Amino acid sequence: MAARRFPREGSGRRRGPVRRSARRLLIVCGSKETERQYLQGLRDHLRNPAVAVKVLGKACSPTQLVAYTAGQRDLADGYDEVWCVFDIDQFPDVDEAVTQARRAGIKVAVSNPCFEVWLLLHFADHRVHVETYKKLLPLLRKHVPAYDKTRVDFAAYRQGLKAAAERAERLDPTGEDHARNPSSGVWRLTNRMTRPDAP
Repeated sequence: MAARRFPREGSGRRRGPVRRSARRLLIVCGSKETERQYLQGLRDHLRNPAVAVKVLGKACSPTQLVAYTAGQRDLADGYDEVWCVFDIDQFPDVDEAVTQARRAGIKVAVSNPCFEVWLLLHFADHRVHVETYKKLLPLLRKHVPAYDKTRVDFAAYRQGLKAAAERAERLDPTGEDHARNPSSGVWRLTNRMTRPDAP
């Protein structure tokens, strides 16, 4: 009986579709809780196989955050994009941090005056200057009465994500003018998480 022949490599056999590896994002937040919890909640909600997201939190100044982020990126090579997420708050080194991030190839998502302006945009088209977190908090609590910055549940914001991105983009079409108040560049990051192939 003749030996059975198997097709050789490179023969006319059809191969299955080649699966592209996921885009890898490293996101480092300037607080240990608020931004990190929101972005981890978004990541878990999306379950997007086209994007792999690692979110870290580090409470420090913006320049310290950029330096820490650069170190994290160097420890684990292979990220397609690296982001720093932080607030204006009362930090004097925001401009310096943004410049350092650009030089290091790190993208920034800055909220002015604080991350809560991004959360507020999920519910309202807020365009009026707000001086501080304390002044903004009552506006957010009209929509999320039990808001606590140490326990952020993404489910409370899920329905308003698209509207928040559109409102934030109208406030700052570049997503990079952190001097504007109110503004938040977080929409650029959430767009990358939800639509990784978008420019």
